[in-house]
This record gives sequence, C-alpha cells and structure tokens, in this order.
Amino acid sequence: MTLGQFAVCFIAGMGAGLGTGFAGMSAAAVITPMLVTFLHMETYQAVGIALASDVLASAVSAYTYGKNKNLDVRNGLVMMVTVLAFTLVGSWVSSMVPSAAMGNFSVFMTLLLGVKFLVKPVMTAKAAMEGVSRKRQIVQSVLCGIMVGFICGFIGAGGGMMMLLALTSILGYELKTAVGTSVFIMTFTALTGSLSHFAIGGVADWVTLGLCIASTLLWARVAARFANRSTPKTLNRATGAVLVVLGVVILGVNYLA
Repeated sequence: MTLGQFAVCFIAGMGAGLGTGFAGMSAAAVITPMLVTFLHMETYQAVGIALASDVLASAVSAYTYGKNKNLDVRNGLVMMVTVLAFTLVGSWVSSMVPSAAMGNFSVFMTLLLGVKFLVKPVMTAKAAMEGVSRKRQIVQSVLCGIMVGFICGFIGAGGGMMMLLALTSILGYELKTAVGTSVFIMTFTALTGSLSHFAIGGVADWVTLGLCIASTLLWARVAARFANRSTPKTLNRATGAVLVVLGVVILGVNYLA
C-alpha cells in the first residue's frame, strides 16, 4: 500500500460516505471515477469495489435512520425485491457494453438533485405519507424499482439518486424517511451488485477494496448521525450542498480522466 493509494481511497470514501449518509447516494458515483482516474483501475472492477463499499455504509446508515424512526421497512421491501431483480439484469448488461456509456448520467443527476434540495426543499410531513393507498404505493414501488435497479446494476451509480427522487417526488416521502428507506434498499442492491460484478470480473485489488470500505463506512456513520439530529430545513440545505459539491468534484475528476 502506498501513501497515494491510501489518500485516494480515503478521500473517495469520505465523499461517498457523506453522500450515502445524507442522501442515500451510491458510493460508485464518487469512488469509481476516483479509482479509475488516480489509480488507473479498470472501470468494471472499480464499480465492483464501489458497490462493495456501499454495503456496510448503507447498512449502518439504515440502522441509524431506523433507530430514529425514519425508515419505512414495509414499503421499502416491495421496492427492494424489484430493485434486486433488475440490479442483476443491469449488471449483466453492463458487462457487455462500454462502461462509460451512461457514466455522466449519475453526475448530472447528483448536481440537479442537489440544486433541487437547495432551491425547493422537501418539507413533506410524515402524516402526508399515510394518505396514499396501499395499492397505489405497491404499483409505484414496483415501477420505480425496475428503473432504479437496472440503473444501479448497469452503471453502479445513480441508483441511490433515482431512488431518493422517486421516494420524495413520486411516493411523497418526507426527506429523512426517504433517505432512511433508500439506504435500507441500497444495502441489499449494493450487495447483489458487488457480488455479481466480482463473480463476473473477479477482485483486482483487496487493499483498495478494504480501504474504500473502511473510509466510506466511517463517513456514512458521521453523516447519518448528523442528518437524524437536524431539522428538515437544515437537512435539505446540508444534503443539497453535499450533492452539489460532490457533483462538481466528480465532473472535475471525469474531466481529468
């Protein structure tokens, strides 16, 4: 392990962890371009490492949100089943097409969603979620799960952003519950995605994998604890700021590549 490798993994994990803890953002949106640009790793392998880094980070974030009663397990399970199925489909398709085919999609989604939270914050109350019929929630969850799962498996990024957008804009969740439910689902989609990536392409670098997992887990824990103690207004601003900064940084990294 070199100092440069440690620095890249730590910084990548910090950005990914903050994005996960605040907004349920996929770690791959940050870690993948960092590993490809600065450690010259093959993109498909980098996506696998990034998805593996997502597993524990999303799990500890989901636990923190759940402990604060900001997690909807019942509806989350419906979306999760669909997302898991189409993550496998997306990962399989990803192995057969150019890896950069949709690479910029998640970057622009991150920027736009960040601006949305700053300009038009999500201030929905939990009571409003109870007004939607169970049948409608199931149909919406399945349709959203198909789209989110395929995106997550195909590019290893954008799934968390799409899920957060779907939960807040389509299913009408308030922000904390949306993020909590998102990271709960992402725990299992990231696990499925990483295992399928490693089964197809193998593990290239165990040291990089371990460093990225540790750093992402640390910063996701910090972000999730802060988010659950914040007011909705503060959380919207913090989430928006983190997403905008990460979007700009990722664009810069992609430009260097």
